[in-house]
Amino acid sequence: MKFSIPQKLITLSVLGLAAAAFTGTSYAAINADAAAALAKKSDCLKCHAIDKDKKAASYKKIAEKYKGKADAEAKLMDVLTKSPKVKQQDGTEEEHKAVASKDAAEIKNLIGWILAQ
Repeated sequence: MKFSIPQKLITLSVLGLAAAAFTGTSYAAINADAAAALAKKSDCLKCHAIDKDKKAASYKKIAEKYKGKADAEAKLMDVLTKSPKVKQQDGTEEEHKAVASKDAAEIKNLIGWILAQ
């Protein structure tokens, strides 16, 4: 079957939109090794774990909390760079330690890794 040019454009547009829908909100690939290394270097893993609660919520729980929220990256960027007070699993509050990097791309990669859990 031959398609006219407008039909081809519509078909390609639909396929492109479908592909975009399945990529999620992040368009850049996450470098999991670099994110895990930064988390370790920043002592994140002392309070957080991937799939179980420690002193702080697990990364899976954090990802669930922010799933589908447009401001998720911005909120996590604030927590990781501005050291606000955060609530711990036991209900106490503590100042969150800033991540050990000033590189926005590294921090965004870490955030993407956390949200992908």
